[in-house]
Amino acid sequence: MDRRQISSIAHTDHPIAAPLSDGSVRTLLDRALPSGDARLLDLGCGSGTWLMRAQAARPDLRGDGVDNDAEAVAAAGRAADDAGLGDRIAFHARDAAEFSSPHRYGLVLSIGATHAFGGLLPTLKAADNHLAPGGSVLIGECFWEREPDRKTLDAGFAADDYADLATTVDRITADGWVPLYGHVSTPGEWDDYEWSWTGSLSRWALDHPEHPDHGQAFEAAAAHRAAWVHGYRGTLGFVTLLLRRAPRP
Repeated sequence: MDRRQISSIAHTDHPIAAPLSDGSVRTLLDRALPSGDARLLDLGCGSGTWLMRAQAARPDLRGDGVDNDAEAVAAAGRAADDAGLGDRIAFHARDAAEFSSPHRYGLVLSIGATHAFGGLLPTLKAADNHLAPGGSVLIGECFWEREPDRKTLDAGFAADDYADLATTVDRITADGWVPLYGHVSTPGEWDDYEWSWTGSLSRWALDHPEHPDHGQAFEAAAAHRAAWVHGYRGTLGFVTLLLRRAPRP
């Protein structure tokens, strides 16, 4: 069982692969979705949940989702077809950093996928290359709620992986972006996400005792749960920001 398979199972009960509640997702989309006959692009779309929910809110929109997880993209495509949206949402199994399109997009999303581009600012640069004039970016990224201690670092993080919230926002604005809205995930959203992640994987292992990977699934769930409760809980934060480019001189 590779990392992608583990992640797919772990997100069964929480298809938004980030610490965001359904209500927060609705609010963010309400603020972010462009008016008119616009297009959306999700860089690092995973199972396509953001695009599907955006389409439910605005049936006139068209969207593209890009992810290098071919199985997740295939599943997203089947879900779109089953919902009768196959002519309005297209999914592409490729590296998001290498995606090109003849279209320009009124909204580019990248939620929790900045690793695919090498960090926050490179992700914004990639998104900017796809934006239509006046378009917006909805980006989700981790930050340090407090300085990471030894337990957090021992959970697999490095102190320079992220900055605090103020520094994160300062870097974005210094790069020429204007925040239009933001949501900082609450402790409750984090807890729901982490319990769902570890619980979905543990349930799968319990339900498949004969599967050759059930032991690995148990171990992955236990390791993740320990890293969270003993390590980064209350230290790692997540912010989702709606941004537009400032006028260029």
